[in-house]
Amino acid sequence: MFMHIWQYLYTSFLRFWLKWFIRQITGKCELQRICDGYSQGATRTMKTEYSLESSKSQILRSAVNAEECALDKHVKDIIKIKKVNTEKDTQFKLNLQVCLLQISGYKKLFLDVENLRKQTFDSENKEHENKLLKLWNLLMPQAKLESRITKQWGDIGFQGDDPKTDFRGMGMLGLTNLVFFSEHHSEAARQVLSHSNHPKLGYSYAIVGINLTEMAYTLLKSGALKPHFYNLVPGNPRLEHFHKLYCYLAYEFDKFWFKEEPESIMEFNQYREKFHEKVKQLLLEADVTLTLTLTTKK
Repeated sequence: MFMHIWQYLYTSFLRFWLKWFIRQITGKCELQRICDGYSQGATRTMKTEYSLESSKSQILRSAVNAEECALDKHVKDIIKIKKVNTEKDTQFKLNLQVCLLQISGYKKLFLDVENLRKQTFDSENKEHENKLLKLWNLLMPQAKLESRITKQWGDIGFQGDDPKTDFRGMGMLGLTNLVFFSEHHSEAARQVLSHSNHPKLGYSYAIVGINLTEMAYTLLKSGALKPHFYNLVPGNPRLEHFHKLYCYLAYEFDKFWFKEEPESIMEFNQYREKFHEKVKQLLLEADVTLTLTLTTKK
């Protein structure tokens, strides 16, 4: 109860007067102090985002939802409202532009990921079919697929004879992630597939991969991936960056699974959540970047 009262008083009253007092001493507004006090990356951009969202000015609040084409106008409006002397503070405009570009870029990335997720796998679509067959050829280059609908799909971790039913939850996003990992890190993907066939600790490679896509999607939607992308990409993150994050999750989950040594695949949900919590803890670190680091064979 006390914390709620304090939070209300701080956001409604104290924060405004604290900002005003510090500006009188420093001669700089909160946004200037943030841009001056932190180097490019997650801390600076997230503090800028919070400052704008908490502003009493509707114009400043709207800046966090600006599209890239309108960023220059929002920067000019902020400079005008906050009465920033850009001749004295020569880096402020550029630093603010980078922050807004990252904020708008994250929102655009989510829309792109969402659109791909909403694309239902269509067996009548040649592009979809070719991508599915590409996945097989990348993972099983020595084995010819006997037919389009076959029990062979179980060899790479699908549940039934026709993989299309397994893509319902994540749509083409799930398949695209699987293909990206197999294409850009072929040896690592085949290594993980090999591990998934372990007689005791094995798991369904493709199904788990789609599950990890859902994890990545959830983290993106919640905003938990902001520190990662704000540290990793100085401008707009693209779908490629999301696919690379999936590669990290797929590779690290395999290591995590074998380190934990579950009693059976029936405990998957329990260990999946444990891995999810581990990733969320990593994302609380200010300088975090979840990038794939392949283990060198000795």
